[in-house]
Amino acid sequence: MADVQPIPEGYPRVIPYLVTDGAADAIDFYCRVLGATERGRMSGPDGKIGHAELQLGDSVIMLSDEWPDMGYRGPKALGGTPVTLHLYVTDVDEVFERAIAAGATELRAVQNEFYGDRTGSFEDPWGHRWLVATHVEDVAPDEMERRAAEAMGATG
Repeated sequence: MADVQPIPEGYPRVIPYLVTDGAADAIDFYCRVLGATERGRMSGPDGKIGHAELQLGDSVIMLSDEWPDMGYRGPKALGGTPVTLHLYVTDVDEVFERAIAAGATELRAVQNEFYGDRTGSFEDPWGHRWLVATHVEDVAPDEMERRAAEAMGATG
């Protein structure tokens, strides 16, 4: 038998696994809005998605429909999420605008940040929170420290 790689080729070590009430619509949203491509899906009973995989650049996202009897429930069923997914994109303003137009809820408008990123955050229609960003400035460590202190209200 051939040697099996413990971490399969094409999979990063950390992969978010999103549970949604409406995985097919979520896949469509992530492809249209975030530029993901679908790697594959497995349908379960009643047309529900048992497992799907999306490619976002060099990242992978796995997702499925809710399966409450197995303990798989989405953020809305749980009353929210403590997790935010951070995604770098080439044009944060365009992606953010598409997300809002596609039904996402703005949490924080797009703006330039002291650390050199232009960011905005939204909650998708299934309750998952996203922070989208475009890196717009390389900030030297000493300047970063100064800006961080200023942003946090420190004086000195």
